[in-house]
Amino acid sequence: MTTPKEIFVKIDKCMGCHSCELACALEHSKSKLLYNAISEHPEPKKRIYVEWMSQDSRMPVLCRHCEDAPCMHACISGAISRTEEGVVLTDKDKCIGCWTCVMVCPYGVIGRHMEERKAYRCDRCPDRDVPACVSACPTHALIYETVENFSSNTRKAASKELAAGHGG
Repeated sequence: MTTPKEIFVKIDKCMGCHSCELACALEHSKSKLLYNAISEHPEPKKRIYVEWMSQDSRMPVLCRHCEDAPCMHACISGAISRTEEGVVLTDKDKCIGCWTCVMVCPYGVIGRHMEERKAYRCDRCPDRDVPACVSACPTHALIYETVENFSSNTRKAASKELAAGHGG
């Protein structure tokens, strides 16, 4: 089994443009075309949320696919499961719209599709090599990488900054 990839956020690079939200909703639309998606029923829903933390700071928030996922344990219909890659998914056919998963999610990122009476969440765009939100980010604030590679690259960048700051 290959090491699973995660979506990481570089908060300092996010400019709050909401391109990730639009790309996500479009990827989860029937047509995958912006003009057509606007009038689709049910309306396509985003699975990533850009939240303002302060006047000049924002943070994209999405499902973290928790190792000990509270939503999965709380789901009374058995609609929530984990793939071999570690992605927590909601099976629309099994979801009964009780919203228990919404209530227990510590990040508030499980959405309620009221027209369908179904819960939805980030599925990491299984039909794509790179999730739509990551591909759409103009500032590369979203990174799709393994934990090991992300950590290694972060350490290397930090060491370069430290070396440059100390004249050497």
